[in-house]
Amino acid sequence: MAPTTYKLYYFDTNGRGQIIRYLLAYGNQDFEDIRIPKEKWPEFKKKTPYGQVPILEIDGKPIAQSFAIARYLGKKFNLVGKNDLEDLECDSLVDTLEDLVKRGTNYFDEENPEQKEIYRKKYYEEDVPFYLEKFDVMVSKNGGYSVGSQLTWADFPFVGTLEELENRGPGLLKSYPALSSLVDKVNNLQRVKSWKEKSAQQKKYI
Repeated sequence: MAPTTYKLYYFDTNGRGQIIRYLLAYGNQDFEDIRIPKEKWPEFKKKTPYGQVPILEIDGKPIAQSFAIARYLGKKFNLVGKNDLEDLECDSLVDTLEDLVKRGTNYFDEENPEQKEIYRKKYYEEDVPFYLEKFDVMVSKNGGYSVGSQLTWADFPFVGTLEELENRGPGLLKSYPALSSLVDKVNNLQRVKSWKEKSAQQKKYI
């Protein structure tokens, strides 16, 4: 039987695509890292199941929704919780991360510079601290992980979201040592680190 083939379609940025890239790298899974240039997105969008990316194509079958894909890969690479309760915690955490991201929609989507700055200030001074303070305590209590006391698939979307927040607000994670440590821990996983070092040469464009 031929091995399963994987093709990941996402923009030439980190974002939610990076979560899936990290998981595939961790699982030592070969995949085509296909990037979509902005100018080609309107046409490519018509080919997607729901008009959005990332899309993970598995043996030619396109699958949407980043967290559903992450959960699937988590099961495949044995990155699930120790029991049903920890699996529930993984799902709950990722849904909460989505709440945090959605609260930034006005800031992310606004094009007017003055209004965008108003939204940015509210998001980073009110919404982000509210969640990150709770997350930092949680990770600290869990011995450095988001759920339980070992690496799970939830750590990957967690780190992906934190990296995006840090990119938009440099220095943000300095106030959250447990979260900062988790980001470093995932980035220094040997297979993830090795993939990152080679990623520029491996990516393709449609």
